[in-house]
Amino acid sequence: MNKLSVNFENCYGIRKLEYTFDFSQKRTFAIYSPNGVMKTSFAKTFKDICNGNDTHDLIFQERKSKRIVKDESNNDLKDKNVFVIEPYNETYKSGKVSTLLVNAKLKNQYEKIHIEIDNKKEALLKELKPLSSIKANIEEVISEVFTRIPSGFFTAITRIEPEVFDGSPPAFEGIVYKKIFTDKVEKFLSSKDIRLKLQEYMNKYDNLIDSSTYFKKGVFNHNNASVIAKNLKENGFFKAKHSVSLNDKGEKFEITSEKELEEVIEKEKQSILNNPELLNTFNEIDKKLNANKELRDFREYLIQNMVILPELLNLEAFKEKLWIDYLKIKSDFYKNILDEYKSGKKEIEDIIQQAKKENTAWSDVIEIFNERFSVPFKLSIGNQDQVILNDKAPIVKFQFLDNDDSRAVEENELLAVLSSGEKRALYLLNIVFEVQARKNESIETLFIIDDIADSFDYKNKYAIIEYLKEISEFDMFYQIILSHNYDFFRTISSRLDMGRENKLNTERSDKEVKLISEKYQNNPFATWKDHLDTKMTMLIASIPFVRNLAEYSGDDTSFRKLTSLLHYKENSLGITMTDLQSLLKRILKDKPSLSLPNPSKRVLDVISETAEEIFNDSSEEIDLENKIVLAISIRLKTEMFIVKKISDDSYWKSITKNQSFALYEKFKEKFPSEESEIKILEQVNLMTPENIHVNSFMYEPILDMSNVHLKTLYGRINNLCSKK
Repeated sequence: MNKLSVNFENCYGIRKLEYTFDFSQKRTFAIYSPNGVMKTSFAKTFKDICNGNDTHDLIFQERKSKRIVKDESNNDLKDKNVFVIEPYNETYKSGKVSTLLVNAKLKNQYEKIHIEIDNKKEALLKELKPLSSIKANIEEVISEVFTRIPSGFFTAITRIEPEVFDGSPPAFEGIVYKKIFTDKVEKFLSSKDIRLKLQEYMNKYDNLIDSSTYFKKGVFNHNNASVIAKNLKENGFFKAKHSVSLNDKGEKFEITSEKELEEVIEKEKQSILNNPELLNTFNEIDKKLNANKELRDFREYLIQNMVILPELLNLEAFKEKLWIDYLKIKSDFYKNILDEYKSGKKEIEDIIQQAKKENTAWSDVIEIFNERFSVPFKLSIGNQDQVILNDKAPIVKFQFLDNDDSRAVEENELLAVLSSGEKRALYLLNIVFEVQARKNESIETLFIIDDIADSFDYKNKYAIIEYLKEISEFDMFYQIILSHNYDFFRTISSRLDMGRENKLNTERSDKEVKLISEKYQNNPFATWKDHLDTKMTMLIASIPFVRNLAEYSGDDTSFRKLTSLLHYKENSLGITMTDLQSLLKRILKDKPSLSLPNPSKRVLDVISETAEEIFNDSSEEIDLENKIVLAISIRLKTEMFIVKKISDDSYWKSITKNQSFALYEKFKEKFPSEESEIKILEQVNLMTPENIHVNSFMYEPILDMSNVHLKTLYGRINNLCSKK
């Protein structure tokens, strides 16, 4: 990505913005944007690209929006290639955290083993679904039956291996799990009175089995007999001319056909199940099975399968018997998953042990955070092995620090005691996760960074700047850093060694937002000094700077005289360009040959004429020096207007500090009914002081000042002064 062309219209308040970011020399741009100009709207528009959402205007939603972002090959910026870092988002959690937990080799080994295991598992579960009629979460159901937890599937199937392969045939083939085990049925069968009736039924049933001609309790009941009859039939026992000898009260008789054996077993079974006393006990249970449809459905199933009734006294044991029977029926699939799991288990355990020892990228993130950010807590990795084994969410452990003491705390406890700045630092942890993951995966990424350092103390602010510098050094990363804080803008520009072309300021008009390369590489005064005799705007804008130098150096005479060019004093109208030239030479030792034009002309006249030219210029862009000239002229005109209006020279000449405000208060005192004029004068007091007393270390206020507002105020003062 060498270039990125942006074309926005009606995007969250941005009427129009067109700019091409050239990343061929530097992969980072910094944009200084006062609040309310475009910063948040710019970031939100890119957030829409990231999330795959449409962009619109929040207020004028009927306006058609345009959002075109293309590279030098006219390709659209893809959602995966942009990441917006908001000032703060308490709920944000990086979706790439787990990708940092193990190195790629271990992760690939683990995933390969699990793919084979999962394939065999899915094949088995697919076969078990029609037998049990359970369509969803069958894995969890099996796990809970044998381990009482939903995540113990492999523990469950390995535990019951002896029962599945004991050589006995399934006793409950054809019995459907879902027909029996529903919430309402289990609740019904677990109630105290039903359990008493079931116990009564079992006692009578056991007695009948004991007195049966052919069956014997705990050894050979009708279920066993039916299974044996079926297996003999399926294996062609009688077709091979074999026979079965049954013991009938001490006398043996021979069974020579399938039909004869089935008839004997069925007759004996029915004699037991239709026993009047046993039926009477069942009928007492049956009467209560009409409470709702679910129980009525179970009743119908029970009547058709009375053989399961004795099993209902111990539901948990019956569940296990059913699943063991299903696995016997599907023993080939069961054996496949069991063999695959056993062969992979040892290798998985080795991988987990190695993963616990790995110094992964996740650890690097923790180290970056702990070392760089100044917060009252330390972080550590919680469950690195759990994440790789069970695909669980990673856990960050927090240790709260208090001088020499510390204590482990939960994240919600920590958030309750952190300041807003410290919470923002914790938010940055997830940002670092995201950046590191993208770095590991070599994802070409444009980072839109929206006032990330806002509300941080200086130590953490510089830690952020240092991290952004590291991002800028990675070949596949590009940054557009937005800030409303001019100090941060200048610092980031310096630390990341940006050229003038990559440091952008914003200009907003009614029609559009423009991004303009910063005119001055460092402080403007260095440039202005070279043009004092050729550009009147730079000469006038330099007066506050030179006045500050006079004050700092203890040159009170020069300080007072220069003050008379920023405030209307008794001697202001008498100061000429020659006088100003002498002052500049005296203070600026490197300007001995300075020669200003129009030596006899009054400086205040030059200020007024220059301001008028700026005011009448139709250009929407106003340079910093032009803004300062307007601000100086506005205040001089205002003070001259008030002095003339109050007609009290003794008061005016006695003011020694805060002259503008003192004159304003005097005006309100003398002319309280002049509300419109008072309102204009109040605006002057609010807008001009910081903009005039500007110095090389701090000139953010006048940069934030809207060109439109400044020109409007100048026009109002002109109109006020022209009144008779």
